[in-house]
Amino acid sequence: MDAAAWDARYATADLVWTGDANQFVAAEAADLPPGRALDLAAGEGRNAIWLAERGWTVTAVDFSAVGLAKGEKIADKLGLSGRIEWVCADATAWDPTPGTYDLVIVAYLHLPAPDLEAVMRRAALAVAGGGRLIAVGHDLANLEGGVGGPQDPAILWRAPKVAAWLADAGLSVLHAGVVARDTGSGRAVDTLVTAAGPAPADPAS
Repeated sequence: MDAAAWDARYATADLVWTGDANQFVAAEAADLPPGRALDLAAGEGRNAIWLAERGWTVTAVDFSAVGLAKGEKIADKLGLSGRIEWVCADATAWDPTPGTYDLVIVAYLHLPAPDLEAVMRRAALAVAGGGRLIAVGHDLANLEGGVGGPQDPAILWRAPKVAAWLADAGLSVLHAGVVARDTGSGRAVDTLVTAAGPAPADPAS
């Protein structure tokens, strides 16, 4: 789906997705000290808003202006307008400043493998020293063993591939595997990969 298609999907009165943060993002980020975060393919901003509520300063990037506007409206109502920068841009073309973010999230961004690899590598480079990257998406196994999500195997995730891309970009992979998620209408199968940036430089050295 292109930006226009997502704009049309988001142009409804209700949220397309739940207003809660993704459960895996929330679990992995819960104990991290607040800093600067990047939420790529932010959609309606559920993860960005959750982070901002916990003291993070967030850059939320998505190519759907409609989705971002819905997220911004919610953030404003919660008094978070100063904590989130909403950037309307295509994640495949937007180039974050390297070494800038203490946390980078890539959640449910589904693209052909070469495009996803390029996004992941840029996302990895954006992680600051000692920072963290959380990547979650619909796993290939969801086609046979799960519900929902894209039905095109060419854009479904595989944990070993995502982990390899991040490692090649200089991150230390902490976890890479398949996780289950209850959707209310059945069990979904996701890829979850977490990785850490290089140790921060010693200012005394």
